[in-house]
Amino acid sequence: MATTKMNFFEKLIGSGIYTGYSPIASGTVGSIAATLIYLIPGFENPAFLIGASAFVLLIGVPIATKFEAVYGKDPSECTIDEFGGTWISLLFIPKVWWIIGITFVIWRILDILKPFPAGMIEKINGGWGIMLDDYVAGFYTFIIMQILLYILY
Repeated sequence: MATTKMNFFEKLIGSGIYTGYSPIASGTVGSIAATLIYLIPGFENPAFLIGASAFVLLIGVPIATKFEAVYGKDPSECTIDEFGGTWISLLFIPKVWWIIGITFVIWRILDILKPFPAGMIEKINGGWGIMLDDYVAGFYTFIIMQILLYILY
């Protein structure tokens, strides 16, 4: 059986700029990194954010598949999925610290709890399962935030 190897760039991207190698809460650390990138001026532009999320999914699936081959099922070392999920959750919200904070907390709770169908999707083998459950949790967070913002604003 051939051994799966990853190059430097695959490790860098798949681990979410090495956040996946955090000894504790690697998913949360990856989400923090994604949020910090979101704070870069202009990154909140919906077209850019949707494009970045789509690009992360496109490159994330094959890289996450390699991470799973090396580290096992849905490994904590792979946090590229947190980037896409975080960015989806932040779509169309005001770039205001307390709104970003509420979004972050809701996103992390939903990513951990994996409400239907995210939990089922996570069981899919390979990169699709790793990536898509976070995109579903991000989409749920997006919906919740849009409702909250409609009520609050």
